[in-house]
Amino acid sequence: MSQGGGVGDVDRAVGYVLKQAATVLRGAMDTALRPLGLTVSQYATLELLDQRPGSSVAELARAAFVTRQAMTGVLAGLQDAGWVSRPAVAPQGRALPATVTDEGRRRLREASAAVTEVQERMLAGLTPDRRERLLADLQACVAALDPGA
Repeated sequence: MSQGGGVGDVDRAVGYVLKQAATVLRGAMDTALRPLGLTVSQYATLELLDQRPGSSVAELARAAFVTRQAMTGVLAGLQDAGWVSRPAVAPQGRALPATVTDEGRRRLREASAAVTEVQERMLAGLTPDRRERLLADLQACVAALDPGA
């Protein structure tokens, strides 16, 4: 029994179980991506750049759930590996738009396959209808707390 009006049994608190799922997912993704020489943040950045070319550092940072400073480091690492290219001089303003290189796309295909396998293991016990419902419910949760999402 909860004391002081707390959330009750944490194993039955949606926020706690959601965080637990996110943590376990992150760990499984780390394990799957490590042999490819990628971190989850690097993989997410490659995926985002491939799907949203021309994204700013700030946009990438928000979408990858890291700070702008951390994203600058992620991009530098990807550029050093030859998976992302950035112009030496900004075409306009100060932004240096990053693009995924051919080698980066090859690495991204491998990483996407590894991440898809992790996601399939996570969702294996759910029917296609339950998967769609889970996605819709999670999107509703996001929208309830972040109307701009």
